[in-house]
Amino acid sequence: MKKQIFILWGTFLICFITTVTLWFAVNKSNPKYEEVQVKVLSSETKQVINRSTGTRYTTYNVTVDYNGKSYKLENAHSIYEHLQGKMVTAYFSNNRLFADINGVKSSTPIGTVYFIFLFASIILFFISLTSTGKLAQSKK
Repeated sequence: MKKQIFILWGTFLICFITTVTLWFAVNKSNPKYEEVQVKVLSSETKQVINRSTGTRYTTYNVTVDYNGKSYKLENAHSIYEHLQGKMVTAYFSNNRLFADINGVKSSTPIGTVYFIFLFASIILFFISLTSTGKLAQSKK
């Protein structure tokens, strides 16, 4: 049991260090994008309620027109900046439109790998913590 816990904590540590390294790599990345002006066609706020905890999560659905084609504006953080009929700045990359540069960076392959390692680190941390607690309880 002790050996398994050391392996879990070691794996967590490697995953965590990789996550931090990837965070710096994502922030230094310079993905190709084009800054464009788009017209907001519609914007709406949607609240999702978690029935078990009662917490609310807000999503922003913004649709824009760029070159006569309708796009969903990804990673929009508010509808107040994206009122219907308003011209706004967006970032066009890989045939997708983003509300800011961070959306472009997180959609790159290195950004995807970063999020995988981030979630793996969080999960491994809790598994390691729980296993360590179980070992401490079994020794009593």
